[in-house]
Amino acid sequence: MDIAGERPGRDAAPAAGAGREYFAADPTARSLGIALVDTGPGWATLRMSVRADMVNGHGTAHGGYLFLLADSAFACACNSHGPVTVAAGADIDFVRPAHEGDVLTATARERTRLGRGGVYDVTVTRGDDVLAEFRGRSRALRT
Repeated sequence: MDIAGERPGRDAAPAAGAGREYFAADPTARSLGIALVDTGPGWATLRMSVRADMVNGHGTAHGGYLFLLADSAFACACNSHGPVTVAAGADIDFVRPAHEGDVLTATARERTRLGRGGVYDVTVTRGDDVLAEFRGRSRALRT
């Protein structure tokens, strides 16, 4: 559900295509096994399994990988409108650790977009458990 209470993205094929095109051009996300689950105007859902080479010295997933997953979902969501859009800034709060073998899902939702700027929230989950909350601020580039 989007913030207006409706199912996001099912009626806007051009915007959904822009999010998919962005992801298809992202070799970093794909090389880490990140998969695009679905996307539409202002939202995206991505999934990643935590591999052995993503675990830190504490035996938990390195926070950089959780950030990267959330940032990738944010990028798909903010680029779903078509214009080239980049991050102006982002913050993340880690709530619970992830472990090797965990399947993580990052769901990005547009909160507001005004002019060339936007704000997006991303929740990273393992099943029903929230692992991290990310807020990204975007800026559409002038073409």
